[in-house]
Amino acid sequence: MATMIDLNADLGEGVGDDRAMLEIVTSTSIACGGHAGDATTMREAVRSALANGVTIGAHPGFVGREHFGRRRLDMPVELTCDQVIAQIATLGKIADEEGASIQYVKLHGALANMAAEDFDLAHALFSAISRAFPGMAILALAASAQVEAARALGIGFVPEAYADRAYTADGLLASRSLVGSVIEDEKAVVERCLRLAEKSEIVAMDGSVLQSDARSICLHGDTQGAIALARAVRKAFEDAGFMARREG
Repeated sequence: MATMIDLNADLGEGVGDDRAMLEIVTSTSIACGGHAGDATTMREAVRSALANGVTIGAHPGFVGREHFGRRRLDMPVELTCDQVIAQIATLGKIADEEGASIQYVKLHGALANMAAEDFDLAHALFSAISRAFPGMAILALAASAQVEAARALGIGFVPEAYADRAYTADGLLASRSLVGSVIEDEKAVVERCLRLAEKSEIVAMDGSVLQSDARSICLHGDTQGAIALARAVRKAFEDAGFMARREG
């Protein structure tokens, strides 16, 4: 029996074509005011997700629009947790007004990368999220400290991989400062996604083969040619019988 794979996209960030992407993916992580997004973009994304039967998640990160949340910050853990909870609550209020609900949380950018490396940070963040929003699931980078923390806390999680981002040999995302860290070639992206679905494998930048139990694949909305890449991956998954169903 084929493994069903969810396709997710990070949206509501003021880049790319959210409406077109929401016709393709099955879940969306919506920016909620930290690195990007405001009340208008959140509401538009929620409405479009509802119209397309797309599962809604919150996408909080470090507060810092000038760096799009992709710069690592040395902050007290308590403050970071407070900022994350506030962002989720902001999106949650808008979702509730629109008759929708947030099903999961996915950390953004530098904060996500730090939590993937640091069990204590991930544990603190996910514990705070669980207390504030009981039953909230986590979309977590597969085979990372995020997964370890969610499992230790008994929180539901979905392991995630990336279609358009390169990996290091330790299973983490390669720094965007490295050449080749963002993958824009359509054939390469499709091949990576199919290999993950068929063999549970990802090839790292050094050529080593990583094992991955990912059940959701992220397609970044701000990658060059994002819509074409997403459509190509969806078609390949539909043809191969890997495509997860939408809600509704």
